[in-house]
Amino acid sequence: MTSDITTTTFDLWGGIASVSTHGAQAPGAHEVAVDVVRRWLADVESAASTYRADSEITALNHAGGAPTRVGPVLAAAVRVALASAVTTDGTVDPTVGAVTLSAASAMPTVTRAGSYRDVHVDTDGDGDTAVVTMPAGVQLDLGATAKAWAADRAAELAAIESGAGVLVSLAGDIAMSGPVPHGGWVVLVTDDHREGLDSTNAVAETVSLAGGGLATSSTTVRRRTTAEGGDVAHVVDPISWRPVVPVWRTVSVAAGDCVTANTASTAALVLGVRAEEWLTRTGLPVRLVGVDGRVVRLGAWPVPEHEGASA
Repeated sequence: MTSDITTTTFDLWGGIASVSTHGAQAPGAHEVAVDVVRRWLADVESAASTYRADSEITALNHAGGAPTRVGPVLAAAVRVALASAVTTDGTVDPTVGAVTLSAASAMPTVTRAGSYRDVHVDTDGDGDTAVVTMPAGVQLDLGATAKAWAADRAAELAAIESGAGVLVSLAGDIAMSGPVPHGGWVVLVTDDHREGLDSTNAVAETVSLAGGGLATSSTTVRRRTTAEGGDVAHVVDPISWRPVVPVWRTVSVAAGDCVTANTASTAALVLGVRAEEWLTRTGLPVRLVGVDGRVVRLGAWPVPEHEGASA
């Protein structure tokens, strides 16, 4: 990998974000890329953050079933989430918000009010906004796709504005756009994007990427405490409406864009023992790490040199 890579790192949404540029010709190109990414992420947060009481999605979730006009950012984010739900036959469903946004993760009193099939996004008359309609009681949580979509769009916008090759990592969701460094973008794949590569981190490895996106989903990070004091995964099974029972501690997927990668990695956590078969059919490069430490590589995911061809 060439050395003409500049990286800026900052805190974001309870994790770490970074913007890396390569091959910038104009002075200040890296700073332009970082500014573009920061401004775009502020727009995404204002529209789609369920942690903000003043966000558009919070207003939508409290609309009580009334048709609600939303801006172009949230409209696009909801469409992406619904497309991922269709692609996975509901394995990744944004309407699990009634569970994920509650105080507890095991919610026997929560009544299912609908699924992704009941959410409709209609373009408004001016073509810039949209009207979202969903049943009363349905709450959207776009966490499975919005961050990945934000990374895809951030990398694209930053590459256009700066003229450089750009890699954007949003708390582990990675997207690339523009020229690629010689040897590719070298990134760390591990349970937690805040970890480093050292002798104590047995499941970490580096891979080289030539473009597209990479996402890692984990059942060991962002765990939730239930009202009863239990400790459960943050990913919810949209069939049982309960936190998934971990089979995989980490699933990493590479794809043509980060949304596709994240959709597949999240679906794999939900599918559990059925994940290998499902992921094999996608043809995507995948690395799964079981709760017992077993590593499974599918598709074109490379085997580290130290493991040899027998791995």
